[in-house]
Amino acid sequence: MTSQTAQTGNAPSSDQIRRAPKVLLHDHLDGGLRPATVVELARACGYDRLPDTDPEKLGLWFREAADSGSLERYLETFSHTVAVMQTRDALVRVARECAEDLAADGVVYAEVRYAPEQHLEGGLSLQEVVEAVNEGFREGERAALDAGRRIRIGALLTAMRHAARALEIAELTNRHRDSGVVGFDIAGAEAGYPPTRHLDAFEYLKRENNHFTIHAGEAFGLPSIWQALQWCGADRLGHGVRIIDDIHVREDGTVELGRLASYVRDKRVPLELCPSSNLQTGAVASYAEHPIGLLRRLHFRATVNTDNRLMSHTSMTREFEHLVEAFGYTLDDMQWFSVNAMKSAFIPFDERLAMINDVIKPGYAALKSEWLFQQTASTSGSSPSQG
Repeated sequence: MTSQTAQTGNAPSSDQIRRAPKVLLHDHLDGGLRPATVVELARACGYDRLPDTDPEKLGLWFREAADSGSLERYLETFSHTVAVMQTRDALVRVARECAEDLAADGVVYAEVRYAPEQHLEGGLSLQEVVEAVNEGFREGERAALDAGRRIRIGALLTAMRHAARALEIAELTNRHRDSGVVGFDIAGAEAGYPPTRHLDAFEYLKRENNHFTIHAGEAFGLPSIWQALQWCGADRLGHGVRIIDDIHVREDGTVELGRLASYVRDKRVPLELCPSSNLQTGAVASYAEHPIGLLRRLHFRATVNTDNRLMSHTSMTREFEHLVEAFGYTLDDMQWFSVNAMKSAFIPFDERLAMINDVIKPGYAALKSEWLFQQTASTSGSSPSQG
């Protein structure tokens, strides 16, 4: 039993979860816009295809479309957000608001990904897209600091699996590695578009000693995980939830790991797990059945992420609220996930270590000590004794 559980007997409150220093590795920029921003940007650029122009109703439409079980409706949600992110000013604003929203949610470090090739319709070059997003992130970091919050954001440049620009985006990633871009990613439909189609990009990044993650093990299963690791050399797995297919739980509760699952655990391969998104895509049926519970128990390098905050109507706070309810997690568990994520970030080792020792661990220690002052707080309003 942890000291927190023994001393408080309580799961962390929503307020404590929000204030806890959290680390986010898997979040899509075009999946996290504020509904009001989508409406305003659409009006500014003349985009007239939004399903609704009332921000509250539009936000509800995004959630319902993502929950519909229809891949076509789910993909349509991104066509709307990407459509309003085609100018420099729009990209700066979206990135700035992303940083501000994450900071307000208690995120202290985030890696946010986007596909530069999807933001060229307004005449921007790939270089200009990256510069605009980086500028927005820096503005957001400064705005958060002015509001009394601290956050650091690194960008991940994503190539689309069905396109043929992966090497070009990898080279773009490398050119901006000292100006806010911390790594590379590929995304898009897994079935029919294996990561091995882009081996030239991965080989280039390895030669340049650069970092990359690969969306794998979400929809397609173990073969995509195996290819991402053994053919492409991924540093992390985007999702990776289907590694559970290589783990056998016997009737007596004992567990047997297959060769691939053993490799992933032994090599400490980070899993960018996104519980709410996995429910929407049908990868799992409920939070209580999500493999993250077993993966945590088996000490895989599991991390908690949002994926698409707008479409999943989520935040890091909401993700942890669901996990606290489903698995009885404490602040100690939250700290474990957060340290896992920080260990797996694509920034230098000494900076990761400083974030863990100087930001994350002290933050959780302060939250876990709050029970010491509860009795004092509860009696502080009593009348002073007469003497």
